[in-house]
Amino acid sequence: MMEGIRLERILIVDEDPDTLDLLARQILKPQGYQVATASEAGAAIQKALQFGPDMIIASLTLPGLSGKDLLVALRAQGTDVPMLVTAKKGMEADAIQAFRLGAHDYLVKPLREAEVIAALERVITEIRLRREHRQLAGQLAESNRQLERRVRELTTLFGLGKTVTSTTHQGQLFNKLMEGSLYVTEADMGWVLLRMEDSDTLNLRAERNLPAGVSAKAHQAWDDGVSSLVMLSGEALAIHGEGLSKFKLSQFAGAALIAPIKVRDQPIGVICVARTSTRPFTERQLVMLEAVADYASISLVNARLFQALEDRAQRLESQIKGSRGEVDGRWLSDVHRSVRAAQAELATMMDEDKEGMFKGRLGIVQEDLDVILDKISKVGPPDEQA
Repeated sequence: MMEGIRLERILIVDEDPDTLDLLARQILKPQGYQVATASEAGAAIQKALQFGPDMIIASLTLPGLSGKDLLVALRAQGTDVPMLVTAKKGMEADAIQAFRLGAHDYLVKPLREAEVIAALERVITEIRLRREHRQLAGQLAESNRQLERRVRELTTLFGLGKTVTSTTHQGQLFNKLMEGSLYVTEADMGWVLLRMEDSDTLNLRAERNLPAGVSAKAHQAWDDGVSSLVMLSGEALAIHGEGLSKFKLSQFAGAALIAPIKVRDQPIGVICVARTSTRPFTERQLVMLEAVADYASISLVNARLFQALEDRAQRLESQIKGSRGEVDGRWLSDVHRSVRAAQAELATMMDEDKEGMFKGRLGIVQEDLDVILDKISKVGPPDEQA
């Protein structure tokens, strides 16, 4: 009759043993409920705290503290359990007060099984709807939190992409890569190891939150015991707990995630993150770290290309400067010889000008040539005068 909406725990509080027997043994237990009973309010409060009922059925005519007092006492202790109250005919005023205090329904004694079950169904249905609403609200809130985190993760990766394409300074790149990898994997610490040229030795190029004894090895050879295996396999690795205990890394980490940094499908290093606890990393976090490793690969390739271009530009500049010096020297020598030849020609012309018709003009040209020679000497001495 109530399959699928049934609550499991019901506390019955009544001063009449026959009523307790009717509700507990004859009606509720056959329906599959877990039932606890009490005959007065003090014992009911203790059982409510210990038993943790989903519903309470209480008499308004309890000795000592009444059913209304019980309702107030439970609310004062933060126990928000729905209550169904029972009373003899003629106690409608007390029932109304109980409703005002938070009671969910009211049954008139003597109790009848059909009325009890019908009242239970109404209250249980309402409670289940409220619980489902809270569960859905909680699931929605959790989904929103997850969505917000996914957006922040994508924003982090986008920022890394911009950094990779706009920065060639390796120190800045590694700092950004460390920040991004710790965020997207929810890790406590991280480090980057790169293979040294012409060697299989791994060099600690960057780190974040490693123990002092390890961080002091910056830019020195260091192997955490696991990364060398990832370098050999070329595959990312998630390891935690007992599996990690066999490696040196377990001295300061309970779970680790290592992704290879590859260039042309060949590992040149690894990017690693770890937690102090043994809580394992998820598959999604592994994928996110692999994305960061791809960015690390791009950044390293870009940095190497930039350095190669810069070296080539410097060599070309040196060659141009050297060539320019040779060209300028030859040019100055040629100009110097040409001016000297022109002066000699002028001297001949002045000697042949017996009547002196052009002597004044030729003298002016001769002076101009002297000025040109003086300027050429100041720029650089010709080869023939060196």
